[in-house]
Amino acid sequence: MFLKNSWYVAARPEEIDGKPLGRKICNEAIVFYRQADGSPAAVEDFCPHRGAPLSLGYVSDGKLVCGYHGLEMGCEGKAIAMPGQRVRGFPCIKSYAVVERHGFIWVWPGEKDKADAALIPELHWADSPEWAYGGGYYHVKADYRLMIDNLMDLTHETYVHSTSIGQKEIDETPCTTKVEGDHVTTSRFMDKVPEAPPFWKLALRGHGLPDNQPVDRWQICHFTPPTHVMIEVGVALAGHGGYHAPADKKVYAIVVDFITPETETSHHYFWGMARNFKAQDPALTVAIREGQGKVFAEDMEMLQRQQANLSAWPERKLLMLNIDAGGMQSRRVIDRLLAAEKAPQPLPAQGAVAEMAP
Repeated sequence: MFLKNSWYVAARPEEIDGKPLGRKICNEAIVFYRQADGSPAAVEDFCPHRGAPLSLGYVSDGKLVCGYHGLEMGCEGKAIAMPGQRVRGFPCIKSYAVVERHGFIWVWPGEKDKADAALIPELHWADSPEWAYGGGYYHVKADYRLMIDNLMDLTHETYVHSTSIGQKEIDETPCTTKVEGDHVTTSRFMDKVPEAPPFWKLALRGHGLPDNQPVDRWQICHFTPPTHVMIEVGVALAGHGGYHAPADKKVYAIVVDFITPETETSHHYFWGMARNFKAQDPALTVAIREGQGKVFAEDMEMLQRQQANLSAWPERKLLMLNIDAGGMQSRRVIDRLLAAEKAPQPLPAQGAVAEMAP
């Protein structure tokens, strides 16, 4: 149920500074650490000597050292040295393609020779001084696809997030879902909302705009494989063009959601918000991150209880409504790519084999 030949966010850079980090991704136990030149590396979290987790060890001069008997491992999964022992004949453990980019550590849990760093998504906001980003991490005990469903259908905001970003206008405004190749988009535009909900009032004040006037509001959810969801969100003072309003009349942001499967019933959730207003105001970044963190904590409780119910009654069929279209279309993309990834590769034609023979 996981696409393995894909790039996933594995960690934040500071998580591997000075010590190894063990993390299961797509059912693969992996240990991440930094080499002597500062670049990240990743190998199986399994010492070939006695099977101890390498993540319980430490990093010395850029080498990963097992905390059980001191076996040193290289970044390609080869045993290098061990005090008083010959270990270079040990079988290699699996190593993984890993890249640090856009403020995240990315891993390719599948076939390493197929990893292409050019396939890591471009995040235009990540390296721009005109944008600010603040985010966090949650470990969620739920199928990663439930989080995708949640983010591609924001109707739940009215109920789950009633004190922060929810309002009845979300329920009252229909959404539109489009599929273009592997990209699924669900959009909702709300015009002349009497007032912004509490979270967006905070953002308006932070941008020096009044928070007691009618607003136009938008939510545009973008799913791209394997599991990434980016949501364009914001409010503009009513009557100035809504989504297309000038920058001094609106607050616009991108909700960043990197959903990395751990097991069939758990995932790593890297959440955040990138904004292009008051980018040089760190206090506003902290306030928005704290507010957003509370919102996502509400999602986490709901999803984990949902997973518990689904695990308890696996035979029950769930009902589908038009508001579920974004999540269902995203699942169809995943299923199609999974089928392609698992399909047997064709053997070379006999003529090609004969040409290769000496």
